[in-house]
Amino acid sequence: QQLRQAIEECKRVILALPEHSERQKDAVVRLIHLRLKLQELKDPCEDEPNIRVVLEHRFYKEKSKSVKQMCDKCSTIIWGLIQTWYTCTGCYYRCHSKCLPLVSKPCVRAKVSHQAEYQLSICPESGLDSQDYRCAECRAPVSLRGVPSEARQCDYTGLYYCSSCHWNDLAVVPARAIHNWDFEPRKVSRCSMRYLALMVSRPVLKLREINPLLFSYVEELVEIR
Repeated sequence: QQLRQAIEECKRVILALPEHSERQKDAVVRLIHLRLKLQELKDPCEDEPNIRVVLEHRFYKEKSKSVKQMCDKCSTIIWGLIQTWYTCTGCYYRCHSKCLPLVSKPCVRAKVSHQAEYQLSICPESGLDSQDYRCAECRAPVSLRGVPSEARQCDYTGLYYCSSCHWNDLAVVPARAIHNWDFEPRKVSRCSMRYLALMVSRPVLKLREINPLLFSYVEELVEIR
């Protein structure tokens, strides 16, 4: 009952706050967290797999034993036959049971829910010095020489990550597609890859406002319009 009351109060606060303000976004994140807590209480333990909620991730204990996966936290293999592991139903973050308390990055789906917008600058690099020579996600020391850890740039954010947070996954970068009509997949961090995968079907780009000249050069766009 207290959770339901808190959810209703949170809804009222969201409606009262200025549209698109930081306080409203924070309130939306709070509302998502409260709803997840309420759902966790509703789920019958006998029929549903074990649930763990960590930083807005909604982790379910996996039943699959034969599939070999990689842990997103420690970057080592998950051996399903002998290890317990979890998958977030929101962003598909996978990790060992022992790695759950170490998860430091909030669920990307929460960001998609209240901040559905792309970075539209092409690889906006600011340099390793602006990151204090540390990974943009886990803050582990990194350098271009690979000592103590290799710095890998994400083509979407322009930031540098360690090899545990950047697995050289490939994804189409929206900024390159919009400004250059370039759909060549580029190397992105794990976090960016999940965000782009969750955002791909959302109609948030107003192409005629962002780059109207594309309609003069790309025949397919003219046909679609």
